[in-house]
Amino acid sequence: QEQLVESGGGLVQAGGSLRLSCAASGRTFSNYHMGWFRQAPGKERESVALISWSGGTTYYADSVKGRFTISRDNAKNTLYLQMNGLNSEDTAVYYCAATRGLLTLRPGDYNHWGQGTQVTVSS
Repeated sequence: QEQLVESGGGLVQAGGSLRLSCAASGRTFSNYHMGWFRQAPGKERESVALISWSGGTTYYADSVKGRFTISRDNAKNTLYLQMNGLNSEDTAVYYCAATRGLLTLRPGDYNHWGQGTQVTVSS
């Protein structure tokens, strides 16, 4: 069973960058599709970026396309999210999640979640 731990969040000024990491403790990380999701106060959890088990397929929400990049290193059991050009609308708790099912946008389809890392963008 995968256990996921996010890191890299923090406070950043608008226009700045952050790199989130998600370390997986299981031995089958490369068998999972992975995703980054976020949840702002009073809002539903939404998908931000997804990546297939091989890294060959990626998806980005329209709101982050061209600014965020998802990647993974299966040898290091680590998922990344490079976030550039941050704005106040990116402020949220960011979660990484894993699924052995289909690569999907729906948070409910992911059965392994990290504890989340706070990203706050000041304007």
